[in-house]
Order: sequence, then structure tokens, then C-alpha cells
Amino acid sequence: MNGAAQRLTVTGIVLSPEYVYSIGPGDMMPDDRRFGVIWMPRAELAAIYGMRSDVNALSLRLMRGADEARVIAAIDELLKPYGGSGAYGRSQQISHQFLSSELTQLEAMSYVLPPIFLGVAAFLVNMTLGRLVQLEREQIGLFKALGYGSASIAWHYIKLSLLIVAIGVLIGWGVGVWLGRQMAALYAEFYKFPFLLFDERPDVFAISGLAALVAAGLGSAQAVASTVRLPAAVAMAPPVPPVYMRSVLDTIGLMRLLPMALTMALRNILRRPLRSALTTLGMALAAALLVAGLFAEDSIDFMIDATFFKSERQQASLILARPVGESGLETVRRLPGVMAAEPSRSVAVVLRNGLHSKRSAVVGKPAATDLSRVVDLDLNPVILPDRGLMLSQMMARLLDVRVGDSVEIELMDGTGRVLTETVSQIVQQFVGLGAYMELGELNRLLGEAPVANGVSLMVDDSEWPQLFAAVKAMPAVAGMTLERRTVERFRETIGENIGQSRAIYSIMACLIVFGVVYNAMRIQLSERARELASLRVLGFTLGEVSVILLGELTVLVLIAIPAGWLGGYGLAVAVTEGFQSELFRIPLIIERSTYATAGLIVLGAAAFSAYLVQRRVTRLDMIAVLKTRD
Repeated sequence: MNGAAQRLTVTGIVLSPEYVYSIGPGDMMPDDRRFGVIWMPRAELAAIYGMRSDVNALSLRLMRGADEARVIAAIDELLKPYGGSGAYGRSQQISHQFLSSELTQLEAMSYVLPPIFLGVAAFLVNMTLGRLVQLEREQIGLFKALGYGSASIAWHYIKLSLLIVAIGVLIGWGVGVWLGRQMAALYAEFYKFPFLLFDERPDVFAISGLAALVAAGLGSAQAVASTVRLPAAVAMAPPVPPVYMRSVLDTIGLMRLLPMALTMALRNILRRPLRSALTTLGMALAAALLVAGLFAEDSIDFMIDATFFKSERQQASLILARPVGESGLETVRRLPGVMAAEPSRSVAVVLRNGLHSKRSAVVGKPAATDLSRVVDLDLNPVILPDRGLMLSQMMARLLDVRVGDSVEIELMDGTGRVLTETVSQIVQQFVGLGAYMELGELNRLLGEAPVANGVSLMVDDSEWPQLFAAVKAMPAVAGMTLERRTVERFRETIGENIGQSRAIYSIMACLIVFGVVYNAMRIQLSERARELASLRVLGFTLGEVSVILLGELTVLVLIAIPAGWLGGYGLAVAVTEGFQSELFRIPLIIERSTYATAGLIVLGAAAFSAYLVQRRVTRLDMIAVLKTRD
């Protein structure tokens, strides 16, 4: 502290909302083993730094209705003669930024997932209720002949639908409360909240229940209306036998080239195009959901590779308390275990382009760096030009600038100087906001001798303990970042979230596929039981009959998986756009293995559903099925 080692006594352990997400200098992830925040009585701290009533930071609470921008401008003007480095609102505070970014991502997911599940729920209700109504159409016709109106009969089935909704909503509320509490506990642990309560608000329960009710209502309306509006005589008669017409495949002669089982499956699909399309859509949505849930791991792996192995390749970074010249850099190079050292300089600034501005830092690096590199949009290393400012994609977007535009640079060093530079190149960066210049050019622009306040290091692995001891004894070092530790923390934090997401998405997708496939096959079995029993009597084996029944499902699954891949790509685009923030940008990377995994899960769930239905085929009572209806 103030250039000297101090021995302190811990008198308490506390929390502060400013540091619920505490990151050390140069770090990307919290590391409690290597960074912490210490509070001390002001008098004792002032004595250590040789101060009296001096302060170097102010926290202000604004009156209700105050204009934050005007207050910040007034504070900057007032403190400029005293070396003020610039005021900023709570939105720029690091803990607030991370929390806001997390809330933005949760909000984005709330717009993507519920419509999918509600749509599938409506489809399943439509399939189930439609099958039930078709099986009971003769009883419906009988009741209508006895004087029951269409409204009373429809209300009977609607009540059944409402009962299903009520049971589903109660289960959903219970599971939702449990998951909400688990998530609250997870966030409380990660962000160091003293407590975080899951607020069981009545309006949230009401909205979720109403959404489920609307989805079920839409699903049941068409199924019920199609039958109850039939006249009694028509409803009491058996359904009109299906009419098989020549399709395009028959016209071009393709059907003659296909096996008989596949021909029967294709004709049944073409006979009921709407139902086949909805069944395919349900399975495709499940595959799309899986792709959207699994692609995050691909994107994070790419992001880690681009950030820590293509760009920031150093093993450690030193953040210096004050800029040093060549002699100071030579001292760092002589530290134990240091095999290579590259200087850098970070200068706090406000970048402006007309009405657009952003508080950030300009980082100066040698033109051709090997450790901490700048990469272009294709992740190739870039040699920093002699003149000009290089910006990351997000920074360029926020400032609304392109290559060749001029940007004002206001220095936040208390001098209030405003400089102008031209944007020379736009580069790739997935974490934070970047603005770069060649180190010598940055020092020249500031009118200072060659200095640096950061050093990137390559270290001999056998000499880490000696290096740590030497760094701790150097008062000029304000902080030390270990890149391998940052990668570990990044993988631990993101890996835990991804693992939970993979499990949730996989379970949800399997439930969707099972519901869609099982209901579709049960409907087919109820409709075609007479046909299948007739084939068994004619000498067809159980395997041949099963192939006929499962052929349609196989075709629909093979159509649904590629469609799901395409829909999953679209969902992934929506997710990445929703997750974009100033802190992180998730690249859209989907590996082939992700598509394959999604397809295999859908196939597995469909196969399990088919197995359950196929067991019913083995137990089919052919005598009962073949009885002529009275």
C-alpha cells in the first residue's frame, strides 16, 4: 500500500453491492484466490497514504427525476481542475454490467422457449382429443339424436381438456417453483448475494396458467368442432373410408421402384398431409430445441480458443501501479522464470463520434506482438499500423463508425485533453470492448516518453513459486493475471451452466418427441388396427406388420431431423443475437457433432415410443378387432 508492505488485521467479513461480481485488474472472471476487496477506516487509510481530508472517489445518490447525463457533465466540469477522471452512471459499474447482461440473456430465453413448448402442447392436445372424438363419433351422433345440442357435447370435451390443463398447470407450477428456487440459490452463490429469494408472484402463476389454457383451447377447438357440427345421422355412420388417389410419385412412376411397405407409408402420409406435417413439425421442433441448447458448447470452445490461444497467448500478465520506462521493463524481464515479456499500455478514455460515446480504454501494444495479439475477423494476427486506431466490432457498432472515420479521444487523466484519430481497422473480439494503437504511436500521441503499465509474460513452468514470491515483493505491481487460471474459471463457470442447460434441453426434447410420436402412432394403431389384424390373418408375420406400422413414422422422423437442424440454426441465430452485450459476444458456431447428437436423441426418443406401441401390436386381439361393427 503506497509502495510499502502493510500487515493488517481482519476484523470482519462483509459484502458490498459494488463487488457482488469482483474482478481483478485485467481478469475476465472472478478469482477469489487471487483478488479481493478490503475496507478500512478512512483515518487509518489516509495515514498510510499521507493524506488528511483528501478523497479520490465519490458515490452519489441522485434525487428522483434528476437527469443523470446532466449531473455527470456538471460533476466532470466541477472536478476537472482537480484531476477528475470522469464520472459515470451505475450502468457502467462492473457488477451492474454483469448482472444486467445476465438478466438480458434470461429475458431473451423467455421469448424463445415458451412459444415452442406451448405450440407443442397445443398440437398434442389436438392430436389426443381429435383421436378421442373420432373414436366416439357414433356415441356423439346418438346423443345428438336424443336431443343434446352441439354446445353441450362440445362443452363435455372442453371440460376434459380443461382437466388436462389443470393437472399440467399444477405440475408445471410445482416444478417451476423448484427450478426457480434452485436458480436463485445458484445466482446467490455465484454473485455473492447475502440472500436471493425466489419471488412467487401471483401474476406470474396467473400468466403461465392462462398461457397453458389458451394453448390447450386452441388445440382442442378444431378437434371438437370438426365432429360436433356433424348432423346426427352422419355422426352415427362409420367414417367415410379413406380415398387413395394417384400422387405425383405415382405419376412419375417412382412408387413402382419402392418397397411395398414404404409405398404404403408414403401413401398414408400423402392422404393426411396436415396431420403428417404437424407430426413432422413437432419432432422438428424437438430437434431444433436440441441444436439451440447444445450449440453453446461449440461456441464457447471457439470463443476460448480465439481469446486465449489465438489472441491472449501469454501465461501471465502484470498490471503495474504506474507507467514505467525501459529500465522498469528490464527489471520485469529479469524476474525468475520469465522467458519472454512484451509491454503494453492502457489509457482510460472516452471515445466519441458525434452523439455516440463510450467510456473505455485505448490499449497500446508493439506493432508485431507474439503473446498478447490483436486478430482480424478471420482470427489471423494483425500487425498494428504506425498510425490509426483499431476497434473491435462491438465498439465500432456502438460508436457507429467504419474504417476511415475519425474518432475523438478524451483522456480521463485529469487533463481533459481531447485528441482525434482515424479508425484504421476493425478486428474480432468476443470479450469486452477493444480499442488498440501501436505502443509507440500511443505514447507519441500522449506526448510522453516510451512507457508501459502492463507486461505479458511467458514463464518457465518450473519457476512459478519463485516468480510469485518476487512479484509479491514488488510494490510497482498492482495485480497479476494468470491466463490458465482464467481459462479454468471460464470453463468451470460456463461448463456448469452448459451442463445444466444440456440436461434440461435434452429432457424437454425427449418429452416432446415422445409425446408427438407416441400419440401419432397410437392414433395410427387405432385407425389401422383392422387392417393390421387382417394382414396377420392373411399370413403376414409380426415383423412385417410392424414394418408397415412403423414405416410412416420412420419417413416422418427422417424428414423431421433435417428440418429440425435448419430450425435449430435459426433458433441459434436468435439466441446469439439475444445474448449480445458489451461484455460478451457469443459466436454462432455449430459443429457437425451437435447436429448428429440432436438427431440421435430424436431417433432414440422416437424408437422408444415406437417400441411401446409395437408391444401393443404383439398383443392385438385379432378376433375382437375383426368383428363387424353393429
